[in-house]
Amino acid sequence: MATPSRRTFLSWFLGTSTGALCVAVFYPILRFLSPPLIAETALNEVEAGATNDPEILGKGFKIVRFGGEPVILVRVGEVDFRAFSATCTHLDCIVEFQKPKSRIWCNCHNGEYDLTGRNVGGPPPRPLTPYKVTVVEKAGHAGTIVISRT
Repeated sequence: MATPSRRTFLSWFLGTSTGALCVAVFYPILRFLSPPLIAETALNEVEAGATNDPEILGKGFKIVRFGGEPVILVRVGEVDFRAFSATCTHLDCIVEFQKPKSRIWCNCHNGEYDLTGRNVGGPPPRPLTPYKVTVVEKAGHAGTIVISRT
């Protein structure tokens, strides 16, 4: 059994390395261009949590998943909750609620929305999509917040 020459070994090593490099570069590009098909469930409503949720009580808002879309739930008053699409209409950044200023704000480009979802400042061209919020009361327990499409 003959041992491979140095030239044969280097040719094999460089060929294998080049092939691995091509796979490492082109595989992610191909996966990006053809993402897997994921069936999105058709949701009409989602439970966002209890009315005494510490996140809602503390920050005044909570980001909730509504299928594949983020929704912002804002606590406006003691029993007044509002929900809007959490995606800014300018460049699809996620918005947040600024409790001291009573506004929904996008920190990407300083977009502002009022508590009805209307765009009132910055570059957003359209208002946020509203959702219907219902509080389902249960005897002896905190109410459950349910967000549904309007």
